Amino acid sequence: MSDVIAQIEGRIGCITLNRPKALNALSLDMVRSLTQALLAWQDDPQVLAVAVRGTGKEGPFGAFCAGGDIRFFHQAAHAGDASLGDFFTEEYRLNHLIHTYSKPYIAFMDGIVMGGGMGISQGASVRVVTERTKMAMPETNIGLFPDVGGGYFLSRCPGRLGEYLGLTGQMLNGAQAVAAKLADIALPSGMLEPIWQTLISSPFENAESVERWVLAQAGAMAPEKLIPQPQIDEVFGLPSIAQMLQKLEFASDEWSQKTAHALRHRSPLMLHVVLEQIRRARQMSLADDLRMERDMVHHCFHLRAVGDSDTVEGIRALAVDKDHSPNWKPARVEEVDAAEAARFFASPWPSDHHPLRDLS
Repeated sequence: MSDVIAQIEGRIGCITLNRPKALNALSLDMVRSLTQALLAWQDDPQVLAVAVRGTGKEGPFGAFCAGGDIRFFHQAAHAGDASLGDFFTEEYRLNHLIHTYSKPYIAFMDGIVMGGGMGISQGASVRVVTERTKMAMPETNIGLFPDVGGGYFLSRCPGRLGEYLGLTGQMLNGAQAVAAKLADIALPSGMLEPIWQTLISSPFENAESVERWVLAQAGAMAPEKLIPQPQIDEVFGLPSIAQMLQKLEFASDEWSQKTAHALRHRSPLMLHVVLEQIRRARQMSLADDLRMERDMVHHCFHLRAVGDSDTVEGIRALAVDKDHSPNWKPARVEEVDAAEAARFFASPWPSDHHPLRDLS
């Protein structure tokens, strides 16, 4: 059975991510299969809209996508495998295609939606979440940054929520994702299968009616604001990571202490990089943000020798040796060299040779 099942049912292009043992983590082949299906359906008059879901251990739904295949990143980095670069170039192209797709694209974000899973769902015209949704951009935990357009969509969250989510990797439930503007409707997970079946069996008149019907579902859960939003805005609006930590560590309330603890365990170098990424992206188009992120991810694997890369080390600690004790270089936020963090934003390619030069 393929890791991506793409077929037309009725008037709907149906995509099911089918790699449940890996929580539907994206491989290069899966990125290519998704791209191929979307390009084929873009001009197919039979297809009014596209619906995408993941498979859990019990069958369809229950899990969406846990991100990119980070074990492959680790292996490829050590082997000097060029397909690592191809993965990011093609994944970011796919993210752009979804954001700019000419037909409704409906993402059923049930269960885990992280990293690359956000990349294939945030550009959807309808983003459906449930009470089982666990949404996060936890990349600083592995010495990476919230890529796949993360700079673009996080920077457009209310207030300073984008900085908070991108730096800490804080997880959101479905109702919180709606309040954070990272989902459109939160529905009970038991409704997803009947909705899917109705989508593929109904004689919808046009694309708009498909979208309208999904958004009009009764039983939606009310958005749940993140507590404490004013505190998030105050702390994560500060100019630097060091100032944020100082404010958090000086405070005695539980949220401040937990947040400071989370930041102290992330890659200090990447915290500096991510803060700059999100703040730059606020003024950028999606295409420019993806070009910037393609530069950044190149530097994650090539700015230092493989053995000294925080990204390679972070993946080792979390997913390879699983000792959860990454040896970050430097070990503390206060020791990060600002000049090194700035190098992540210098493109290794002249603009006319950039791998994503044609995105608009």
